[in-house]
Amino acid sequence: MEYVLVTNHKVEDYAKWKMVFDEALDMRRAGGEKGYQIFYIRGEPNKLVALFKWDNLENARKYFESKELEEAMKQAGVTSQVKTRFLELRLQL
Repeated sequence: MEYVLVTNHKVEDYAKWKMVFDEALDMRRAGGEKGYQIFYIRGEPNKLVALFKWDNLENARKYFESKELEEAMKQAGVTSQVKTRFLELRLQL
């Protein structure tokens, strides 16, 4: 299982972002997403950190580098450059 960490994800308005994020569920699942967690920086509800589970690294890279995702982020009101990191699980309890 591959993990993708998206950091420094600033949005104009969380409610607007969440609506677009939810609408993209089928697109993400078709691309290999297996699950996600969304966090926010305490005191800054529009500054998000997302952790996704993906089926494999190739599909994750394809999705996160896609024009469809780029367009969805614009529509969702993402205001900062998104930094994406591809992670591999080393240790788990």
